[in-house]
Amino acid sequence: MRTGISANTDLYRYVSFIFRFLFAQLPFIPACGEAGGRSRIESIILNYSEFVSAAVNRRRHALALALLLLLTPAVRAELSSVNEKSLKPMVVIGSRFASDPDNSPVGATVITADQIRAAGVTNVNEAIIKIGGVLRRQNLAGSPDAALDLRGFGSTSEQNLVILVDGVRLSEIDLGVAMLSSIPLDSVERIEIVRGGSSVMYGSGATGGTIQVITKRAARNQQSGSVFASAGSYGNRELRVGLNQGWNNFAFDINASTQATDNYRRNSGFEQNLVSAALQRFNDHGRIGLRIDAANQATGLPGSLTLDEFKADPRRSNKLQDSGKIDMNRITLFAEQRIGTLDFAVDFSNRSQHSFANYVADGWTSEYDSRSKQLSPRLKHVSEFGGLRNELVAGVDLLRSERQYVGSAADKQDSDAIYLRNEIRSGRATFAAGMRHENFRQLSGANVKKSGLNAWELQGAFDLQKGINVYGKLGDSYRVALVDENTGATSTLAPQTSHDLEVGASFSSAVSKLTLAWFRHQLTNEIIFNPDAPTADIRFTGANVNLDPTTRQGVELRLRHALTSTLAVNATLQHVDVRFREGSLVGREVPLVSPNTAAVRFNWQPGNGHSANLGWQWADSQRYGNDFANNCSSRIPAFSTLDARYALRQGKWEFAVIGNNLTDHHYFSTAYGSCRNGIYPDPGRILRLTARRDF
Repeated sequence: MRTGISANTDLYRYVSFIFRFLFAQLPFIPACGEAGGRSRIESIILNYSEFVSAAVNRRRHALALALLLLLTPAVRAELSSVNEKSLKPMVVIGSRFASDPDNSPVGATVITADQIRAAGVTNVNEAIIKIGGVLRRQNLAGSPDAALDLRGFGSTSEQNLVILVDGVRLSEIDLGVAMLSSIPLDSVERIEIVRGGSSVMYGSGATGGTIQVITKRAARNQQSGSVFASAGSYGNRELRVGLNQGWNNFAFDINASTQATDNYRRNSGFEQNLVSAALQRFNDHGRIGLRIDAANQATGLPGSLTLDEFKADPRRSNKLQDSGKIDMNRITLFAEQRIGTLDFAVDFSNRSQHSFANYVADGWTSEYDSRSKQLSPRLKHVSEFGGLRNELVAGVDLLRSERQYVGSAADKQDSDAIYLRNEIRSGRATFAAGMRHENFRQLSGANVKKSGLNAWELQGAFDLQKGINVYGKLGDSYRVALVDENTGATSTLAPQTSHDLEVGASFSSAVSKLTLAWFRHQLTNEIIFNPDAPTADIRFTGANVNLDPTTRQGVELRLRHALTSTLAVNATLQHVDVRFREGSLVGREVPLVSPNTAAVRFNWQPGNGHSANLGWQWADSQRYGNDFANNCSSRIPAFSTLDARYALRQGKWEFAVIGNNLTDHHYFSTAYGSCRNGIYPDPGRILRLTARRDF
């Protein structure tokens, strides 16, 4: 069985084949100035992708190798020979196409690169949590990749949320959290958070919503770069370097980082090395490009605590030798072409990952390889007639995923989907309708399960007057059980379906925007882990099950307001009620869901290089993870945290001091036990000093 970087042998064959095809077929890609130009560029691309993936596996030399590549004269000289016009800066929005940044999906929260910089966050996860007001849960390891929760899905929040990078799924096929830390922060143009059912455009697992990270587009004849370093509590240290170089119609960027920390709890130390790089060739009508991401992680696995152990020492670990490692390689090929009123686009992504965990305390190890491939061709047609603007988007998503434990046959999950969405804008009104059909084939051992699922949506928005907009969304969404979820189950899990409804209004002015929404998700066969369920895998206790029908409903409030010319506030508030609506537990609360959450952030920019921000997050009490019958007299306590940052910018230098959980509050957001156990403590106070140099 192939493991680690060697699993990418076929990957480069795909790269070679697709680039040869695209360079030969797409009319907007000319030869590079001389005979044999295409083959020369292909050779550079393939050598470049192999170099990047190899570099990250030399963990101590990742940054040195990245800098060496930046200085390679042959690459820079070859790329500087191109000479065409550049694309107008655009971004990908909910329609899965580049478009005007102002045309964000209905009810979306948008986090810009400027907001990310001002908040002083160090990774994409932090940006989503602190700026987007999304609830986080401590994961089981020391990784900064927290479990994110939209609409109160608790322990299955990651499986009911689709995370994407430029339209390509990042969500894992197993129960691991998406590796958002593998996305270089300096490469992010903006982040779109869309709450609520989104299966029409993005398929399985989008009932809670979608989070899409959109990377920066190439700029003509521009060069920029930065070096960032930080040090802080519990041995926290990080070094990042990035460079972007644009010519007339060719662009190149690379980001590399290394970070390490002992973390708050004993045996929760974390290390990560990352290299990410991209090549793009473009003109006014399209672009073609390649992005390579490679990362490795090593972390301690401190295990869970009982409530008494947590109170005595929240930093405690009962598993001082357990550890895990992940090596991830991701390659994405993308192409776009506009012909008249038609836009064509295609993405191809291949992600391979090798995971190893050593559970010394329990006397067993886990080692497996996983691979996920996605091919997504699509088209958009825009027409205007009689005062109407019509936008039609149609596409196909082909996904091939597999996971193979050492010494075992591979578990596979394939899906083929077709979708169609039409949007009409007329004056102050916008209407949209869409549908999707997706066929799944899951293979586990000798068991084969096939299913076909449908999603649909209707959306409408209307400007009552300037600054006042009302909207509504109605539809069905779905998700199928992941490979890990079917493992150990005594019977194959049925697909989860949801009937989704949302209505809302927004009020905006030159200095403010307020959005208020009411939502409801009525789920059937919700998939969740039950530690008391019978299992077919003797290594574990419990199994995933289909719950009796449940309902999630609540209200959300999001506010952005400029208090003065130098002081702004962002706030989010959510109330959600999640209960069984049928069966023996009718009326009971679904565990691990905080009914009320809030976040407020103040951003102060007085000028003269000074800036500061202050953030407060709060989550209400919730049921322990296995308390389906609501019998436990205790609940996970409510908690609040305070963070702040002060920065001083002088010329091209910026220095900052950052503090998280400034009150050193001892709390936990995750507890999978039935009552007062299964607790994974969140970090105490952490302070950091940072320095950044732009060039």
